Amino acid sequence: MTEQTGVYQIDAVGLVCPLPILRFKKRTQGLPSGTEVDFLADDPSGRKDLQALCEITGHRIEWIKEEGAGVTRYRIRLA
Repeated sequence: MTEQTGVYQIDAVGLVCPLPILRFKKRTQGLPSGTEVDFLADDPSGRKDLQALCEITGHRIEWIKEEGAGVTRYRIRLA
């Protein structure tokens, strides 16, 4: 996880379900509420899994951007 201008980045490119969501949960554990996280993933089921996780935890997906080569960037604000 790296910090860029106050936004943490978690790279889960190349991982398949359920590893991207497990990585997100592990790396965001203990971060303060309101923290912005850029989550990169290329798993086809990643969007649905991330939306389900956010519904359960109260995190909010701010935006979703296709980066190319099958990679999607999600900006998430932690609950």
